[in-house]
Parts: sequence; structure tokens; C-alpha cells
Amino acid sequence: MPRFAQPVYIAAGLRTPFGRGGGALADHDAITLSVPLAQAMAGKARPDLFIWGTVIPSLGWSNLGREIWLDAGLDPTVPAWSNVLACSTSMVAAFNGAGMIGGDIDLVLVGGVEVMSNPPIGIQLEVSKRIVKLFRTDPPAALAALQALTPNDLVLPVKGWANRITGRTMGDHMEETAKIWSISREAQDDWSLKSHQRSVAGWERGFFDDLVIALPEISRDANPRADTSAEKLAALPPAFDKTSGQGTLTAGNSSPITDGAAACWVASAEGLTRLPAGIYHAELVDHEIAAVDHGVDGLLMAPSFAIPRLLARHGLRYDDIALWEIHEAFSAQVLANVAALEKPGWTRERAAVDFDFGPFPWDRVNPNGGSVAIGHPFAATGARDLSQAVKELWDKPSGSWAVVSVCADGGHGTVSLLRRP
Repeated sequence: MPRFAQPVYIAAGLRTPFGRGGGALADHDAITLSVPLAQAMAGKARPDLFIWGTVIPSLGWSNLGREIWLDAGLDPTVPAWSNVLACSTSMVAAFNGAGMIGGDIDLVLVGGVEVMSNPPIGIQLEVSKRIVKLFRTDPPAALAALQALTPNDLVLPVKGWANRITGRTMGDHMEETAKIWSISREAQDDWSLKSHQRSVAGWERGFFDDLVIALPEISRDANPRADTSAEKLAALPPAFDKTSGQGTLTAGNSSPITDGAAACWVASAEGLTRLPAGIYHAELVDHEIAAVDHGVDGLLMAPSFAIPRLLARHGLRYDDIALWEIHEAFSAQVLANVAALEKPGWTRERAAVDFDFGPFPWDRVNPNGGSVAIGHPFAATGARDLSQAVKELWDKPSGSWAVVSVCADGGHGTVSLLRRP
């Protein structure tokens, strides 16, 4: 059964350059970094809806999408709102937009932003309640209480956006999963080196030129390293498991702290006609959102459930897919999820899909690099992956398939199935 009542398309959008944490974009917040991108996208076409997200929250706004749209000086009659699903935020925004295509909705602008350099500092709940009560009854005492705050009264991002339920970071969880799946340090470093080499090569041959807008502070991605090597990656110490002597995840094979924003279009056939001629686009044939018990299967392993379910619905084997764009939260995450896809019996026993998918085509994955090299501003990654995949797919023959996969905190995985017209 078709996913949508009419064909729905993803058209490549723009993004900002991705900056290193604490680097060129660190003076921005989520709104100011998004405004020039929203203006650049709206300069190509007026959307019927605007959906935007960020993962790291701020008390400075409640509807980030609307704040960005209005601060950008754009048409106030365009509805704008926000969504969030961890690292899948802007991919889910695309799914949301696709589900709303129809009637008088033909073109939706979606995306996301993260300024990881500037996480907010909060106040512990009991302290907040006490101070708020004082402001109602004794304002001078409330000001004195604020001045007397200690580090123990604050909520600080000292654990790198750890999962609230487990209290452990994504890297902590992935380190455990890498051990379960026997993903070696050498394999992780090798994949990371490929990611850097491919993203650097993509920039050098101009692949990213029409996907990235220049900002006053930076004109191209800051994270890809042309000077990295297998030897340099091998010399880095473990970043998460620092004490057992068996840690394999490092700063070199993990996605870096990154600031950036990214967007893409969701359109009907009519909506495509409103976009610039020749824009890269592909049909969003189907999508899948999976959730797993992370205590059993691992926090970032849901793509290995979502991918087989999505492909089996369409009778597609792995080698039927001409392009795989897989988000690299960690190199180990890519390697572990594909190891699960290739493991005899996994898709039948764990994902409940009885289908022969065949061997996995590693040579078709992330031809222009992925998040380990490019960077991973949480909410921007889905739109970056979609736009990048659509452009990459455009070089393939008509009818070619692409899979775009993003893992997300909380045991989620979101996957898109695209087809080149």
C-alpha cells in the first residue's frame, strides 16, 4: 500500500557550514544561526509551512520555528512551528511535512539547528521553586538567593547531553555496543579515515558548493581534516572508556561537537514547480521509524530494525539500493548496525522480517563523507543527510534507490526510502 496519497518529493536544500564546537559559530544561538539559512531558502520559494527543530532546549523561546521565521523578516502568514526527535529531528520534520502534503499544502520547508557550543545552564527544580516563590513574596530575598547560588544548585551540561534515563552519554552506550558486536578500534579508525577523505574530496571537487551557504564567520565545513591519517587516528586515546584498557571510541572515530543548521524541501509535484528549475529532487517513497529497548539492543541500534522492515515492504534487497547515506554518530554505530543487518538470522529473529536481503554493498555508503568528518549538529543532521543523498542520487540512473538512515537517542532509528525520478 502506498505511503502517501500522491507522490511526495524531497528536494535538496541548503545548510550553513558546520563549525567546530567553540569555533567560528560559537557566538550564535539557534535563532541567529538559522535566520540566514531560512532567508536563503525562502529566497528560492515561499513555502506553505515551515517546520524547524533543535535538540538542546532553551528557556528563551517556546516555538523556535516561528521565532526564526519572524526574525528572518519573512511572510508572517506562513505557519511555522517546531519539532524534536533527538538526532532524527529534521528527518522527522520531513516526515511531518510529507504527511501534510495535500489540499492547499504543496511545499514545506523543514530543517534544524544546533549550537552545541552554547548549552544552556539551568537551576535544580527545588532551587527554582524556592526562588520563584521568593520573587512573589520577597523580591530582595529572591535576588539574594540568586547571588548565593552554588554549582550544586545548577544543572550543567557536564556529561555531554547524557541520556536522562541511564545517565550515560551516547559514547558510553556505543562503547558497550561496540564490544558486544566486536567492532575493533582498527575498523572504526579505518571508517573514520574514509569519512574524512571523502568529505575533503567532496569539497575539493565542488560537490558541496551548491548545498552550503557562506556565512561571515566561515565559508566551508571546519571539521573535515585533510591531514589526518591512520597513524594519527590510532594515536588518539579512548574518549569514553578510559579505565578498562579496552576502550575503542576516540575523538577521531566519533562525531565532533558541532554548530550548524540545515534545511530541505518537501513537495508535491505541484510544489516542485515552484522551486528553481533543475533542483535536485527524489521521491520519498516510504519511511520507517523504529524504537528498541536500549537495555537489550543498544541505544543506537534501531536502524538495524527499521531498514529491513522498510526494504521488505518493497521487496528490495540491500544491493538493489544504489546509495546508502548513513549518519555516523560514531564509526562504531555504522559498523554495528550493518553487522546486525548482515548477521544470519538477525532480521528474522530480531526485526521480525523473513526476507533474503543478500550481502551489504559497503562501497555505496556515504560517498561524500558523513558525520564523523562533516560534524553532527544534532537537529541539523537529518536535513543535511537528505539533501546530500538527493544530490548524490541525482547522478544515478532514473529509478535508482537510496536509503537515508539516522540513529537517535532514546533507542530510535529513522529511515527514508528515496527513488530518483
